[in-house]
Amino acid sequence: MIKSLWIVLAALAVGGVGAVLSKGTRGVAGPVPSNGKIISGSFNASEFKTNAQWRKILTPYQYYIMREAGTEMPYSGKLDQEFKRGIYLSAATHQPVFSSAAKFHSGTGWPSFWAPIDSDAVVLRWDYSLPGEPRIEVLDKAGNHLGHLFYDGPPPTGERFCINSAALIFVPDSGK
Repeated sequence: MIKSLWIVLAALAVGGVGAVLSKGTRGVAGPVPSNGKIISGSFNASEFKTNAQWRKILTPYQYYIMREAGTEMPYSGKLDQEFKRGIYLSAATHQPVFSSAAKFHSGTGWPSFWAPIDSDAVVLRWDYSLPGEPRIEVLDKAGNHLGHLFYDGPPPTGERFCINSAALIFVPDSGK
């Protein structure tokens, strides 16, 4: 037990939470590994890829955020202050996940939305990666980590989808 704890602590010190979560999953196609139960939504298995395939598609930083459940430093993402009209796509699948119509300035340093673009656009599952602090993880339909959901958002939902900029691609409205 103590040896296992030291291994986990060493992995956290060297590679962060993602190093612990991704251990032993390199050749397996599917969502980011987790012991959390799905709360809502469902994965699209036709979108699953191995981590080797994702490494060819994503930048190294996007891979860290989306496949290793990393987190950007607050106020470092390019989309936190983006308030033009448009839609936000998953950087991995290029599927719509959020709309500017639901974006708000949360003051947290990450792009924040009070709802996804539609109720089936994302998957929500329990995240137990922080000991003693269960959270709700937000994933795209291929199981890539986008961010987390908190219940301190504005009306009408009271929800704050706190999403990493690196996990998103912003497509401005064409104005037509």
